[in-house]
Amino acid sequence: MRTLKGHARAKAKRRLFKKVKGYRGGRGGLLRTAKETLIRAGVYAFRDRRVRKREFRELWIIRINAAVRERGLRYSEFIHGLQKAAITLDRRTLSEMAVADPAGFDSVVVKVKAALGSPA
Repeated sequence: MRTLKGHARAKAKRRLFKKVKGYRGGRGGLLRTAKETLIRAGVYAFRDRRVRKREFRELWIIRINAAVRERGLRYSEFIHGLQKAAITLDRRTLSEMAVADPAGFDSVVVKVKAALGSPA
């Protein structure tokens, strides 16, 4: 007797349709369309896990730049001063400080200005 794929195929289809639950139209109900949609979704997810990192870094830099310009520096000068002052805070921490703890950020800017040799 030859073997059939009935059970395995049904199980695979159930697994696939569970993943596309909530998708609109044929994307959630038609086998071929659902498969294509899942593949495309996976490609976007893979790509955007990397893009998210870029976008957050971009946001942190924008926030730091805005904060240091209020205090009389440019972003590039500020980063250079951080290196000269041997302050090893990352951009994420610095942007959080700029938003949530302006006094702490002010103290960092003062140290950076001292390291650059400009008047505080």
